[in-house]
Amino acid sequence: MSIKKLIGKVHLWLGFASGLLVLFLGITGCILSFQREIEDATQEYRFVEHQPGKALLPPSELRAIADSQLPGKKTHSVSYQKGKAALVVYYDFEPEYYYTVYLNPYTGDVLKVKNMADDFFRIIIEGHYYLWLPPNIGQPILASATLVFVVLLITGIILWWPKNKSAAKQRFAIKWSVKWRRKNYDLHNVLGFYMSWVVIFIAITGLVWGFQWVSKSVYWATSGGKPINEYYETLSDTTKAVPLATTPAIDLLWDKVRKENPAFTGSLEVHIPENKKTSIEIASNPDTDTYWKIDYRYFDQHTLQELPVTHMYGKLADASVADKIRRMNYDIHVGAIGGIIGKIIAFLPACWQQVCR
Repeated sequence: MSIKKLIGKVHLWLGFASGLLVLFLGITGCILSFQREIEDATQEYRFVEHQPGKALLPPSELRAIADSQLPGKKTHSVSYQKGKAALVVYYDFEPEYYYTVYLNPYTGDVLKVKNMADDFFRIIIEGHYYLWLPPNIGQPILASATLVFVVLLITGIILWWPKNKSAAKQRFAIKWSVKWRRKNYDLHNVLGFYMSWVVIFIAITGLVWGFQWVSKSVYWATSGGKPINEYYETLSDTTKAVPLATTPAIDLLWDKVRKENPAFTGSLEVHIPENKKTSIEIASNPDTDTYWKIDYRYFDQHTLQELPVTHMYGKLADASVADKIRRMNYDIHVGAIGGIIGKIIAFLPACWQQVCR
C-alpha cells in the first residue's frame, strides 16, 4: 500500500471515529461565535442610557445593593461599561453557583438577577467545553476528538496536494457540470483546502485549553524556547491590616484607576478580595469586543500599593509576544480577533465542516 493510500485510510477512519463529536463542537462553536451580538439584540436589561456628568455609584454601594438580592452568596466582582448596566457577579465552587446582578450604575436600581446556570449561552459553553459531563471526563473526550480533527486536516491537505501542474488546476476549481457525486467530492476537496487554513487555527486554539502539553508547546514555540510563567495568586501584606480610611479600599482603587485615565471608555472590573490575604484586582479592557488587551492590575488591599506580577495576566505593556499570543487564544478561537468580519470568517468554515459531515 502506498503512503498516500495509507494516509487516505487513516483520514477516512479518523473522520468516521471523530465525526459526531466534531459535528457537535462545530454547531455549538457557531452559536458561541455570535454570543455577544445575540445577547445585545435580545437582552434589554444589559443596557443603561449613558448620562454624562452624573456620578456613578462606587463598587461598595453596588455590591451592597446586589448582596440584598442574594444574601449569603460570595461576591466575585463589580464591573462598569459605558452605556451598559453595571454587573455584580457571584460564584463559588462549594456549593457551586453562579449569578449575575444587573444594576443601573447611576441609581442602583436592580434590572435583573440572573442565575447563570439557566443561561442559554452558559449551557452551550458547558457543552462545548465539557459535553455536559464532569470536566475531568468531558474535556479529555472533546480535546481528543479535536486532536483527531487536526490530524484529519493535515492528512486532508496531504491527500489534496496535486501530483503535477495539470492536477493542480483541478484542485482549485469546482466542476459544476458533472454528476452530483463528483460535484460533492469537489466541494469537499476544493472548499476544504481553502477553509482548512482557518479551521486549523480554531482547532489548535481549542487544543491549547484541552491539553497542557499543547499549551506549553505553543508558548515554547512562540517565545523562542522559554517556558510559560504560570498564573499565581497575588497576596496582600496582612501585617499592615489596619483601616486606611472610612472609604472602602475597592472604592479608593476604583476611583484611582478612573482618574489615571479619565478618557477611558472601555470596561472596568473590580475584583472583590476573598479574605484579608488576597489582593484587589482591577481589570481594564479598552476593547470590549475582545479580551486580549485587558490590563490586569493588582493592589494590596491594606496599603493600596500596586503589586507587580511576572505571569502573562498583568499589564498588556509588560506582556511578551508569546504572552500576547496566549492571551489572544479565545479571541482567535471565536474569530473576535478580526472583529465581526473575523467572526464570519470563523463561522463559515465551521458551518462547512458540518455540511461535509
